[in-house]
This record gives sequence, C-alpha cells and structure tokens, in this order.
Amino acid sequence: MSPWFLLLVVVTVVGGVVAASAAPFLVQPHSSTALTVGVVLLVLGGWTVSLCLHEFGHAFVAFRAGDFTVRDKGYLTLDIRRYTDVGLSFVLPILFLLIGGIPLPGGAVWINHGLVRSRAARSLVSLAGPATNLILGAVLTIAVATISMPYGLVVGLSALALIQVLAFVLNILPIPGLDGFGVIEPYLSDGARRTAAKVRPWAPLVIFVLLISLPVAQQVFFGISSWVFGAVGGNPTAASLGYTELLFWR
Repeated sequence: MSPWFLLLVVVTVVGGVVAASAAPFLVQPHSSTALTVGVVLLVLGGWTVSLCLHEFGHAFVAFRAGDFTVRDKGYLTLDIRRYTDVGLSFVLPILFLLIGGIPLPGGAVWINHGLVRSRAARSLVSLAGPATNLILGAVLTIAVATISMPYGLVVGLSALALIQVLAFVLNILPIPGLDGFGVIEPYLSDGARRTAAKVRPWAPLVIFVLLISLPVAQQVFFGISSWVFGAVGGNPTAASLGYTELLFWR
C-alpha cells in the first residue's frame, strides 16, 4: 500500500477530529472556522481517498479478469500518482468539487482490454469504479444513521456520502469518457467505438460545464442523485449543512 494513500487517510482523519472537536453536539451550532476547516479536510481528504479506491476497483477487477499488466503499472498500490497525471487525477477533481460541488472524475487506469477474458468482464471492469463509490456512500450513510457522533462528523460524513452518490450517478452515465459508456462499449460496433474515441477526451468537461451552467441539467442530476442518496439511507439535511461548510466561499 502506497504511503501517499496512507497520507490521504491521515488528512481525512485529522479533518474528522477537527470537525468533531469544533461542533460536539448533534444540534446545529453557529458555523466556526474550526468546523469549516475540519469539514473541508474531511471531505476533500475522503474524496481523494475514494478516487484511489475507485481506480483500484477498476484495476482489481481487470487483474482478476486477466490483465496482469495493471500490477506492473502500480495500480494495485492505491498510489494516486499512478492514476495518470497528478493534475488530472488529484488537482482538477478537487477544484471541480470546490467550484461547483460536483465530483467530476479525474483519475484513470489504462486497461489492456485485449487481455480481459470477455466482453462481460470488460463491462464489469468499467462498472467496478462507480460501484465502489456507491458502496462507500452506503457505508457512510449507515455509519451516520447507526453511530452516535458529534455534529461536525455528522455533517462532514453526510456530505462525503452524498459526494460518493453524485460520483456514482455521474460516472454511470453512458457518455464517452465516463464509466457508464465503458459498460456498454464492448457491445457496440467498431464504428460507434471509433466515433466515441474522438469525443472521449472532452465529453466529461462538457458535462461539467452543462451541470454548472444549466439549471435544468442541475435539477435533473441532483434530483436523481437525491433519490439514490435517500435510497441508501442518506440524511439530506445533514449533507446540505456539510456542503455549506465545504463551499464556504459562496
């Protein structure tokens, strides 16, 4: 396991400790600098940890399906530096989250699809990343619902859980460059795949621009995400309060 991944875990834990210490009660206090700093560290640290786990999910399934090259590339170490470019894998996702509150995917693992045993397995490789986000979101919501914890942790973990659900809904869209398209791509014609390859590099950025600029797109996206969040037991009020601390600059 990469020490860089462990460092991200430490940042997340420190953020949780600061948030919990700043707001020890399960009632809404007045926001404080300590609470904001704690939630920001908790959410951003947790988001980058989930980025590593998301890409690890892709790589692990690919490894089990026959692509042993992912081990040589370091994808199974949870080292965020291995998932393409540090700027694309780390900096941009954080900026997108802070600017628009939308967890746009950044990292990527390069899979040798020719080594993957079947089309169904290739679909599972693409599905593994979003599924990891959904599982993380469900685990966090269950923890908030069943464990008595300070207010700062409630809002911070709820916001982080919502972000996992948003990442799942966004990534599962059947759009080139997103994992949802990777699920169906093995079953498409060669012509369709070639066309998709041409738009793959910039399609996710277009989606991000549409989501932050078109109210209708925002309503549909967040409406679906809210339904999924509620389905896994999320607390919308706590998540909203956590988002207020995360997007403190607004």
